[in-house]
Amino acid sequence: MGNGYIYIFLIGFLQFFIGSAILDPVDFLALQSIRKSLDDMPGSTFFSSWDFTSDPCNFAGVYCEGDKVISLNLGDPRAGSPGLNGRLDPAIGKLSALAEFTIVPGRVMGRLPKTIGNLNDLRFLAISRNFISGDIPASFGDLRNLKTLDLSYNQLSGSIPKSIGSLPGLTNVILCHNKLSGSVPAFASKSLTRVDLKNNALSGSLYSTTLPRSVMYLSLSWNRLSGPVDRLLNRLDKLNYLDLSMNRFNGPIPVRIFAFPISSLQLQRNQFWGALKPVHQVRITTVDLSYNQLSGHISPLLSTVQNLYLNNNRFTGRVPASLVDRLLAANIEVLYLQHNYLTGIEMNPTAEIPLSSSLCLQYNCMVPPVQTPCPLKSGKQMTRPTLQCNEFRG
Repeated sequence: MGNGYIYIFLIGFLQFFIGSAILDPVDFLALQSIRKSLDDMPGSTFFSSWDFTSDPCNFAGVYCEGDKVISLNLGDPRAGSPGLNGRLDPAIGKLSALAEFTIVPGRVMGRLPKTIGNLNDLRFLAISRNFISGDIPASFGDLRNLKTLDLSYNQLSGSIPKSIGSLPGLTNVILCHNKLSGSVPAFASKSLTRVDLKNNALSGSLYSTTLPRSVMYLSLSWNRLSGPVDRLLNRLDKLNYLDLSMNRFNGPIPVRIFAFPISSLQLQRNQFWGALKPVHQVRITTVDLSYNQLSGHISPLLSTVQNLYLNNNRFTGRVPASLVDRLLAANIEVLYLQHNYLTGIEMNPTAEIPLSSSLCLQYNCMVPPVQTPCPLKSGKQMTRPTLQCNEFRG
């Protein structure tokens, strides 16, 4: 009987030992190096559990499978929690089974280690809102299983490596709020849905092959991009968010874009030209086409837009009656038409603009029938000089 109990005990002990494998020594040493290069910011206690006399798979942010680290999430993820400071050690590239790597917002500085490109199983990489500087390593193009790349809100410079564009399964590219320059590489992934490159110093043109048809979210605002975009946008019929504002894009705005399932169309402060001729009633909530070189008459099919910014263009003719009717019915919240060459509007001088609506008509080729508050940037002059109006009268 006693020998039987000993046998059962030994079997149970062996099962426990095999089931709780010791961490691979390479991963153990890599975690030690990573820990030595990073510290908690004041108020953070993230690393308090990182006692290397115990099992590292029980450390905060460390997740293992067998004897390998498969996920490393550095820092307390709760909103408002202090982050980490220090630098990212190249030993990160020795965690050969790592599939997910994140660092919470903090003060992590220095360059991104090239060794991250060794992580063949990496699918999710997010190091945002820190002070990472230098180039994005070209070795990141070796991350053939990468799905999400988020390096936003850092101080990265240089160009976006073309090798990143070749990653076959990329779904999210978020590199906004850095100091990146050069052109936007062509992205080959047929599953790419989100591209956010706003607030950089990117330049050059976009081509019809730059982005795949799968893209649903595209934000390129506050860059130095130029050239026409009609061929590219005509292909991206799955877009539900589009912001190309604050660039140097030119050429016509494709008619098809007004039928896209988007809630906000942001094309302001570019050099787009030509007439706007939507085919159907526009159902986009906010359309901002201000500060361009658009011309011709304003289409009545824009009357279903809730916030319409057409100011600082070259529109001529009369304001469509349908826009006035919907404004007075409080269906339009913002109607900015200032700084154009408009010649008339059918509105009773005694009409009352709803408190929930804003209308600005000043500096056109007409005397506004009603006085309404306009943005300060509109200036104080109510009408355009006659000489200018004669040049653009339509």
